[in-house]
Amino acid sequence: MTGDITSELRGSSLWVTFNRPEARNALTFAMYEELARLCETVPTDGTVKAMIVTGAGGKAFAAGTDMTQFRAFETPQDALDYENEITRVLGAVDRCPVPTIAAIHGACTGGGASIAAACDIRIATDALKFGFPIARTLGNCLNAGNLARLSELMGAGRVREMIFTARLMGADEALSVGLVSEVLADEAALLERADALAARLAGMAPLTLRATKEAMRRNRDALAVTDDDLITMCYMSEDFKHGLQAFLAKAKPEWSGR
Repeated sequence: MTGDITSELRGSSLWVTFNRPEARNALTFAMYEELARLCETVPTDGTVKAMIVTGAGGKAFAAGTDMTQFRAFETPQDALDYENEITRVLGAVDRCPVPTIAAIHGACTGGGASIAAACDIRIATDALKFGFPIARTLGNCLNAGNLARLSELMGAGRVREMIFTARLMGADEALSVGLVSEVLADEAALLERADALAARLAGMAPLTLRATKEAMRRNRDALAVTDDDLITMCYMSEDFKHGLQAFLAKAKPEWSGR
């Protein structure tokens, strides 16, 4: 286990915490891998009845993928391998045999927003900032499966508008569109509510919950499409290289469309 993501069993709830507060919990590849492992190895013997995912530091759930890792991208396969890994990790969250609750405080962007969307239930504080500002920052793209999951949650039109404008959604809007089910006043109230919600789920029929999760996942995955050409187009572009350099230098990118 990496210290950048921790897990603790509290009663029958497994608390998983993104733990890079100095980087607003930006996700390294090792953190993605550990999250997948935790989801894939949750016991089904009743010792764990729910998983709660949250972020440390009081400022962010997770502020996307750590951008420094993209410096090593040189070939189309690098881009495809990355998006395939994201698909695998989000699939592991989807397939987690117990209910998953994302308890979101502060920034929840990029890969962090994708993870939250893959959880079964999302609750947040009024400090929520949710979105994918990639059209403004890096010039990369979300894969088709990721977009399908988001569209299922809040509608394709809203997903397009949010990504096209690179805006971040606040708590009131997230509640109104059904992205989150509850908004709490502060982080303490959020964590208390997550604990109570997990306790409520622990009293439900586990096979009913598991069957519902899996059937809904199969419904969405039945619409899977090939998107390798779109991923390669974005990640291998001059714009992506320039966007990454500008992001790391805290400068505004100048897009060329190439």
